[in-house]
Amino acid sequence: MTSLAHHVDTCLARIGTGEFAAAFADFVETMGVDQIMVFAIDGDHARCLLSRHFSHSVLAGKLAASYLDGWFLQDPLLPELRQAAPGTVTLHRLDGIGAEMGDDYRRIFFDEPGLKAKTTLIAAGDRLRLFVSLYQSEGTKAHCDADLARLAGRLALMHFERMSEDGPPPPLAVLSERECAVCLGVLSGQKAEAIAADLGIAASTVVTYRKRAYAKLGITSRAGLFAICAK
Repeated sequence: MTSLAHHVDTCLARIGTGEFAAAFADFVETMGVDQIMVFAIDGDHARCLLSRHFSHSVLAGKLAASYLDGWFLQDPLLPELRQAAPGTVTLHRLDGIGAEMGDDYRRIFFDEPGLKAKTTLIAAGDRLRLFVSLYQSEGTKAHCDADLARLAGRLALMHFERMSEDGPPPPLAVLSERECAVCLGVLSGQKAEAIAADLGIAASTVVTYRKRAYAKLGITSRAGLFAICAK
């Protein structure tokens, strides 16, 4: 069994690289978490930097797309995120903010997907302000460890602050080189035939890479890809 220290060391070694997302997800999963979401909020604009459900991959993509479709403005923690001092990471539990949620918000993001517990880290850096949210389903322990959750929030902040804004959208970091190239082609509006010509592969192979990429990202459509990669 891989030790907790090894997971953390691996995350630290991969900060700022395309290999961080996989290592970070492995670390978070050891905390008994069923789903992780990382969103960057800038004014009235939100980006999904990471979304992963460890047993129901499609669910994460659907929830991320819904959250980006204006629902993030209803997040009860948004005012605190906007005012957070750079360099701070603060922890909130669902039971401490649940009363501030609207009925529809709770239904969409908790009741219908069966998510019963949530730990959110408000992580503020020099360039980014993040929601790092750890969800647990019914049947899991009540809460993940607070100290490990804060560490996860700080690791995410360190990584995404370092990532170049000129690189591929952060959610694509979990993909292989070819899967990422295909998704970038889709995001630029290219059809499968055009992407195939650029990469020197068959159009059918592009479709295969696209299906694999969508499965890893927890999405099922081009709209879902645009939603999680929105800037």
